Amino acid sequence: MTKKDVKVLFMGTPEIARGCLEQLITDGWNVIGAFTREDKPVGRKQIMTPPPVKVCASEYNIPVYQPKTLKGEAADMIKELAPDLIVVVAYGRILPKEVIDVPQFGCLNLHVSLLPQYRGAAPIQWALINGDKQTGVTVMHIDEGLDTGDIIDVLPIEIGENETQEELFADVEEKGKVFLSKVCQDVVDGAAKRTPQNHAKATLAPPLTKEMALFDFNNSAQIIHNKVRGQNPWPSAHFIYGDKKVKVIKTKLAQGSGKAGEILSTKPLVVAFADGALEFVTVQPEGSKAMDGTAWSLGRRFAKGDMLV
Repeated sequence: MTKKDVKVLFMGTPEIARGCLEQLITDGWNVIGAFTREDKPVGRKQIMTPPPVKVCASEYNIPVYQPKTLKGEAADMIKELAPDLIVVVAYGRILPKEVIDVPQFGCLNLHVSLLPQYRGAAPIQWALINGDKQTGVTVMHIDEGLDTGDIIDVLPIEIGENETQEELFADVEEKGKVFLSKVCQDVVDGAAKRTPQNHAKATLAPPLTKEMALFDFNNSAQIIHNKVRGQNPWPSAHFIYGDKKVKVIKTKLAQGSGKAGEILSTKPLVVAFADGALEFVTVQPEGSKAMDGTAWSLGRRFAKGDMLV
């Protein structure tokens, strides 16, 4: 079957899903519909905002569906659409068996980790927080579990020493969307393999929380550097100075040692931790815009030896 002969139903919600949907469309797949989550209020003014997948599908005149559940009427609708293939990218809902059984080529999921590592909602974030040197994407067959289905293919992706969550997501999206389209073709052509996951080696990647963002200078510089990277842009690692929150947006490992929280240099702003030191490249003091760490240091009239705790 050619791409145009294969009826593809896409399910996804955030930006990475939008990129994958657009890739499938531009590669010539016959996308017959897009399922996505409901519009949500965004920002201080709580403006109702459509998810990126809805915006993309609408631009290409692809029907959009936003059911609150995939059971009942939504499942019946999917059966009526009769897709040959369902492709899922960060949809945010687990597919029931009655939906999984519909397409002849199955339901495929793009997950942004090398499964069975980091099953769950925040695989990129946890790979960074844990200081991993490599991540990747996995395309798998969906079963009734959470990221537990048979693996079709994987694409390893290296992680840079200073790469942030936002930067790594962009890299993974760019490479992953092309890889996903290729694997879809392999599945339709009958050239794809199925490899069961080793469930004994599974690890979890639960959602991040605001409570995780506060850090302690009595940790090692490497641990905090990884935390900053994995929490940029959200929930944004921070410390408290003068009863005010100071977000640390970007850091670099630096030379030097001192008391935990001691300023070792102001140009650039380098701070000691229990083990090692970090350059605070970009910070955002509460009530201010993000700024260069050196600029914040000059504005506060910091001097070498001052303490941030």
